[in-house]
Amino acid sequence: MFENLQDRLGSILSGLTGRGALSEADVSAALREVRRALLEADVALEVVRSFTDKVREKAVGAEVLKSIKPGQMVVKIVHDELVEMLGSEGVGIDLHAAAPVVIMMVGLQGSGKTTTTGKIAKRLTEREKKKVLMASLDTRRPAAQEQLRQLGVQTGIDTLPIIAGQSPTDIAGRAVQAAKLGGHDVVILDTAGRTHIDEPLMAEMAEIKRKSNPHEILLVADSLTGQDAVNLARNFDERVGITGLVLTRMDGDGRGGAALSMRAVTGKPIKLIGTGEKMTEMEEFHPRRIADRILGMGDIVSLVEKAAENIDAEKAAAMAKKMQSGKFDLNDLADQLRQMKSLGGMGGIMGLMPGMAGMKDKLAASGMNDKMFDRQLAIISSMTKAERANPDILKHSRKKRIAAGSGTDAAEINKLLKMHRQMADMMKMMGGKGKGGMMKQMMGGLASKMGLGGMGGMPDLSKLDPKQLEALQKQAEAAGIKPGSMPGLPGGGLPGLGGGTLHGLGGGFPGLPGLPKKK
Repeated sequence: MFENLQDRLGSILSGLTGRGALSEADVSAALREVRRALLEADVALEVVRSFTDKVREKAVGAEVLKSIKPGQMVVKIVHDELVEMLGSEGVGIDLHAAAPVVIMMVGLQGSGKTTTTGKIAKRLTEREKKKVLMASLDTRRPAAQEQLRQLGVQTGIDTLPIIAGQSPTDIAGRAVQAAKLGGHDVVILDTAGRTHIDEPLMAEMAEIKRKSNPHEILLVADSLTGQDAVNLARNFDERVGITGLVLTRMDGDGRGGAALSMRAVTGKPIKLIGTGEKMTEMEEFHPRRIADRILGMGDIVSLVEKAAENIDAEKAAAMAKKMQSGKFDLNDLADQLRQMKSLGGMGGIMGLMPGMAGMKDKLAASGMNDKMFDRQLAIISSMTKAERANPDILKHSRKKRIAAGSGTDAAEINKLLKMHRQMADMMKMMGGKGKGGMMKQMMGGLASKMGLGGMGGMPDLSKLDPKQLEALQKQAEAAGIKPGSMPGLPGGGLPGLGGGTLHGLGGGFPGLPGLPKKK
């Protein structure tokens, strides 16, 4: 998401930061480009005008143009205005009301309401430890109620039993009553949509609202519809009154104009964004983090949160123990590859790492993409238990069998084995004897540099809340840990992902074969 805008704004603003001094004409020329980039990203014209006017007003002051680094000041102003446009603070789903809290989902047909209902229910159950009841009020679309029931079975969340012939308002009343009797904390009403806004739809929504008295009315909008999504939000807000927005299919929209316009036009916060089809692929909308991503500053807090959610703590502890002993076999490599896939693959991780957003295209060009992970996992799966534990026994005849079983060739198997050898060597270095091994020394040095005291002071990132994580990131930057550089880690990699480097591959980004080092 936001890829087009990220590329355009990145090149415009890096042109400014590269200069020693800026004139008013330089800023105006850059702002013309920013305006064009935002319009191409499908941001509403009124929002673009307001944004560029505010940036110009702040950027053309004498204290900016004559400051030591005027280009960086302009970047900061653009960043702050982006945050302001997106809504300053992230706003989550409000559950501060008497149980059962009623959440009403509204939107047009095909925007992803039913799937989003399931995702939110799963999120509230797992994160907030709430008992949730889902109810489908969509009596028009064939099998809509059955679809929600199936999602309930899939996620293990209660759904309201289907009674044929009931009207949507009757189902709403029955759902609230059933939630009270069943001791549910939250009831989510999945309402019917239409292909377009019409009077009967609005009358039905108003009647359901009157009957169920919802605490939250969330409008689900497809981000791919661009400006239509903004008009839709306006109409629903005027007629029904919405408390927040959920944008779906954000992963499929390289522009992101709907997200950038909606908050500014409607004044309603974007509460959640759908980033994929899986039931876990939904994120809270944090304006500051999104602005960081758009300007290529990375989003290390979201990356750590993702890691805390997706990485099995017990497996990570067992892996750390293995690292200390210097052992690393092909089963461990397969675990590392699966972990990277669960974190969004190479592209997903790069987009969240400070200073690394521009590397994604180079990686893709070098053939280093998520399909390569799948091929490598297929190769490892085609091996016997003994071969995975001891790769040295893999001779020509065995490789031939593995290639046939995984649909690859001997060259790819040799590449994988070479990568494994590099990582295994690194593990030995990190788990080496003396002073607790190199990894411990590095992490200890990192901890003391951040004022956290030796290894004992390294916090458990999975137990920190987002505010603490953001504070930790600022502390790291203050300690001289610049975006894209982790001191002491070879090639600036992420600890825990392939041991010290991302995937342990040497070079500029610890060196993928054929990739030049960054100048």
